This record gives sequence, C-alpha cells and structure tokens, in this order.
Amino acid sequence: MIRFHVNIDHVATLRNARGTRYPDPVFAAQLAEQAGADGVTLHLREDRRHIRDDDLTRMRAAVTTLMNLEMAATDEMTEIARRLRPDVITLVPERREERTTEGGLDVMAARAEVVKVAAMCREVGIKLSLFIAPDLEQLAASRAVGAEQIELHTGEYCHLEGQARQAELERLRQGCLRAVELGLEVAAGHGLTRHNVGAVAALPHVAELNIGHAVIADAVFVGLPAAVRDFREAIARGEAERVR
Repeated sequence: MIRFHVNIDHVATLRNARGTRYPDPVFAAQLAEQAGADGVTLHLREDRRHIRDDDLTRMRAAVTTLMNLEMAATDEMTEIARRLRPDVITLVPERREERTTEGGLDVMAARAEVVKVAAMCREVGIKLSLFIAPDLEQLAASRAVGAEQIELHTGEYCHLEGQARQAELERLRQGCLRAVELGLEVAAGHGLTRHNVGAVAALPHVAELNIGHAVIADAVFVGLPAAVRDFREAIARGEAERVR
C-alpha cells in the first residue's frame, strides 16, 4: 500500500495570517494521523512563512507515525535537523521570492551542500530523500550523494493538459523505473489533488505520496479527517489500476 503523508504547512499559513495561536498545525497533524495518514510532512523555510521553530519541537513530540522535514541544504537547517532528529529529511530547493517550491533540486549544482547533509543523516540515523524532477541525471546524482529515496516533482504533470500531460506522466514513469534500478525508493508529490492523484498512484514503484495544499483546501469544506480519508480512497483507486 502506498504511504500517504499529509503536509500541514498551510494550517500554519492560516494561523500566521492573523497572528493567532490557532489553527494549530500540531493538532492538525494529530487529526491527520487519526484519519489514516501514514506520516506528517512539514517544511521549515528560511523566512518561517508558515512552520516555525516551536512547531517543530512540538511536532516531534506529538507525531506518532513518521515525521518528514522538508528543508533547504543549509548549515542552519542541518543543525536544526541534527537536534530535532526527524525520521526523514527531504531536501528541496528554496527561493525567498517563490510562493511554493518551484521545480526540483539540482543535485549536481548543490552537490557539496547535499553531501554535508547526507553525512549528518548517516551519523544520526535519519533517512535522506531528495525532491527532484524525473531527470535521469538527477536520479544518478541522487544515488551518488547518498540519498535513500527520491521524491519526484509532479507539479508539471498537474499543470499540463492533454498530450503534454501524458508526456510528463510517461517521464515520471521512466523516472520511477530508473530510480528503482539505482536502488532508490520512490516518492512523489507537488500539486496533487483528489482528481489527478490516481494516475500518479498507478505509476510503477511509487511507495509514498506527499500531499498538502489540496488536503487542507478540501478540509475547509469537509473537515480534515474526511479530507484525509477522501485522499486515501483516491490513492487506493489509482494503486488498484497499477496492479491490474
């Protein structure tokens, strides 16, 4: 069964918009777990636009499934992760002016920084995942720097239509196949909704999906537990197509 990790960043976005203490992203994480999420994903950005340092501390104590910390490969974040000890670190590219993560990490360009994070992960026993485009060179570079997992960027698939979308889906499929050949576990995420997640869940070897914005958006209308369950069902339908 594909693991479903809920990203709760945008609960913190809503909280920070009014400068209140609610809604609490830690409580959101607990609700997601109770509704069937296999893990909780959160991104500590340099500008702390949503998740904040205190959220990390409370989250580490509260999460009972798996905690996946998305972060940039900087010295500051590496030391925070060393102290926090999340179950998984996912390295992502980060630019202050972007609304959300745009594109995958250029592992080759960031090799020196990624190698430092990888060394820390081996030292303290944290699983390392890299958020990358389904590019064969990036896959090989991910394996070379010591990643155990890659998360394929699905944003292009989500934004495209028609033949272009099908071409990107095929690119993702080839990425999945090559990743497994290299000994990498395959995750995927970015831009996925209940309506488009099925085709990604049906891709070969996808073991994990990280989804946030659409879950929180759906929760505005149906509540967070129902949103998590609805996504779980949509993922299961897609995965069933893979095994037919």
